[in-house]
Amino acid sequence: GYGCADHYLESDTLLHCCQALAELLRAPAARDIVCDVGMPVMHRNVRYNCRVIFLNGKILLIRPKIILANAGNYRELRWFTPWSKPRHVEEYFLPRIIQEVTGQETVPFGDAVLATKDTCLGTEICEELWAPNSPHIEMGLDGVEIFTNSSGSHHVLRKAHTRVDLVNSATAKNGGIYLLANQKGCDGDRLYYDGCAMISMNGDTVAQGSQFSLDDVEVLVATLDLEDVRSYRAEISSRNLAASKVCPYPRIKVNFELSGSDDVAVPPYIPIQWRHHSPEEEICLGPACWLWDFLRRSKQAGFFLPLSGGIDSSATACIGYSMCHQVCLAVKNGNAEVLADARRIVNDEAYVPEDPREFCGRIFTTCYMASENSTQETCNRAKLLAEQIGSYHINLNIDAAVKAIVGIFSLVTGQSPRFSAYGGSSRENLALQNVQARIRMVLAYLFAQLTLWTRGMPGGLLVLGSSNVDEGLRGYLTKYDCSSADINPIGGISKTDLKSFIQYCIENFQLTSLRSIMSAPPTAELEPLVDGQLSQTDEVDMGMTYAELSIYGRLRKIAKAGPYSMFCKLISIWKEICTPREVASKVKHFFRMYSINRHKMTVLTPAYHAENYSPDDNRFDLRPFLYNTTWSWQFRCIDKQVNALFFYGFIFKSKGLS
Repeated sequence: GYGCADHYLESDTLLHCCQALAELLRAPAARDIVCDVGMPVMHRNVRYNCRVIFLNGKILLIRPKIILANAGNYRELRWFTPWSKPRHVEEYFLPRIIQEVTGQETVPFGDAVLATKDTCLGTEICEELWAPNSPHIEMGLDGVEIFTNSSGSHHVLRKAHTRVDLVNSATAKNGGIYLLANQKGCDGDRLYYDGCAMISMNGDTVAQGSQFSLDDVEVLVATLDLEDVRSYRAEISSRNLAASKVCPYPRIKVNFELSGSDDVAVPPYIPIQWRHHSPEEEICLGPACWLWDFLRRSKQAGFFLPLSGGIDSSATACIGYSMCHQVCLAVKNGNAEVLADARRIVNDEAYVPEDPREFCGRIFTTCYMASENSTQETCNRAKLLAEQIGSYHINLNIDAAVKAIVGIFSLVTGQSPRFSAYGGSSRENLALQNVQARIRMVLAYLFAQLTLWTRGMPGGLLVLGSSNVDEGLRGYLTKYDCSSADINPIGGISKTDLKSFIQYCIENFQLTSLRSIMSAPPTAELEPLVDGQLSQTDEVDMGMTYAELSIYGRLRKIAKAGPYSMFCKLISIWKEICTPREVASKVKHFFRMYSINRHKMTVLTPAYHAENYSPDDNRFDLRPFLYNTTWSWQFRCIDKQVNALFFYGFIFKSKGLS
């Protein structure tokens, strides 16, 4: 995996990897199996990301990675150097700890393949599958029939089919058998690795692993006929013509057979249809598994969620409830490790989680923090949802704390700020909203630390945040409010997808309380009510809709569009609903708000990475947080284009052209 990050720079990591490799080399379970394991290897004072391939206690080949992942979430070039000598093998002097196990002094190191008595095997590593010049192409032309790929590919909504298509395409064009093993679980940060191990032959999937599960280990098996590969390749004349010209790979001879004389009657596997999860299912399962990994590995006693009765916090509550479902299901299916973790978390060695609602009541605390600006409707929605998922629910009022904080300010300055509804300025109005929001964060951490103490239970709770990816992009959140938490399971998910997920939970978990939450307008409830009714809604506050925000986000990050390019794209996309001048106004407003609030990304709560337009500046979206928020040059270019479009439009109309 990539999770070691800068620990790869430490000699300890290399040492401990060698120690682990020595254990594997000795392991009786690894006998008579060609094993392909990954680890960092230092060769001639250069650190490489490698596959170590061994059989019966002997290392056959160390194969360094040729193409490194160095975009998005990955910084592989920071820790490793790519092997730049194609089809070249050198001697690698083994560390003493490995020599003592294998009896070998040196082993081959480089770009080579393995030739057994009955077939030829090659390996590629993670990113190499995604590259336009993937090694499996040339290896396949050179007669390699079985390819292995050990991957660290993280979950992104709607991404799984891309990975599957790449593997099946590799074997469809060139024939062969492809084994993909992908990392599973949270590796200690924002990413969740979603498994999806698979075996493909000649363009068809023959075995599929689960995408989301709490099982740490999953094994796929398939019995395949090598003659099917050979006959498939034999009739592709273009492939055979290219193969006749290919530069051969160094072959490491292995005195071993993968097949036997008695396997004639073994039935081969037949192709299967890959079953993809819907985006709603992915949201339900992926973040839930991520939460479980965080909970069990942090050794905390549960989660604390400020539950406002809105879509975002309700979606977070549903993900927590889904996690409880997954735990109960894993225990029912005999997962002893999950059972042991659950017993440790609830501090009961005899406990067996069978009912998700009952388990939720033990590990999940929700809290509605009312103020004088809150409505009874949101309070009731939060309470009803908590009852339906079974969480331990708290109702409290923050008005006394707000008045105390504002009172200190008034005592010191002699001034009393007012909401704009009562004649105050916009500065006063914003400051009074922020005080409420920040007090909720302080109270969340206080209750997370001591709620279990008041119930006579040991441990503390992890605080969950519930701001979505669109609000993070726009900066529509108070710095150090309830968006500041330990982790955030929905911070990489759009508002649009969260609404679809809420509907999924209504239908699949029978959480009928979500219907009223779905129909209510999103609101922060930080400004005074007018005649007992809401006077504040999110989209009015932001000056843009959540649907527009998703479009801005994808254009800004995925399409790499600055203000001018975004304007040029949107005048075409929105030509039926907006004039160029209206598009210009919208784009300017977005970039102005985005740049004013970019500083908030530096303290954004670590969130589950689910979208490729996430604004998380930890390592995914690297940009300044101090901008010239007038964007004077860019906005002038937009204005010139608007005027030009208006001028040409006027000329065409005056001449009767269309």
